[in-house]
Amino acid sequence: MRIMVKIRIALGLLFVLSVAGCKSTPPVNDDTIVSSTVDGVTLTYRHAITPPKTFTPINEEYRALYNASVMTRPDFGGKLVRQLENAQPYTVLGRVENNWFAIAEKDQDRLIGYVPLRAVVKSELYEGTIKADQRRKRTRAAPAKKKTCVAVDGDSKACQNSNSGTWIID
Repeated sequence: MRIMVKIRIALGLLFVLSVAGCKSTPPVNDDTIVSSTVDGVTLTYRHAITPPKTFTPINEEYRALYNASVMTRPDFGGKLVRQLENAQPYTVLGRVENNWFAIAEKDQDRLIGYVPLRAVVKSELYEGTIKADQRRKRTRAAPAKKKTCVAVDGDSKACQNSNSGTWIID
């Protein structure tokens, strides 16, 4: 009987020690960091981000051309994660499906989301891109052509349309 009591106590302690050593896994939420391998490249990202189906590595510094939306998947059907800050540098990790870029913070390797192809430009091409855009805006806003007008019968006038050459009587 004494042996039975000792065995029960030993089994009870063994059970308590084995259960006490177990750790429960933390609950998975949108901010949980996960990773997956796509086309041989391991990507680390928040659980809220959908991993891409295809991935072509780039790993270069790009700058934002405008305050673009960073999405949870590489299309406009995803959720908005945040906004890119205009002119700020980011690391483009790679090109994914639908001609979108997978981006990370500057000098980081953790995927923060996806942006359209035209939202960012290589850092070394940024200044030239901005200057080209400013020149294009200036040429579009050509100065108004001066109208040729003449007086007709004292109180009315006729003006020539500079584009078509026709005369309009006012």
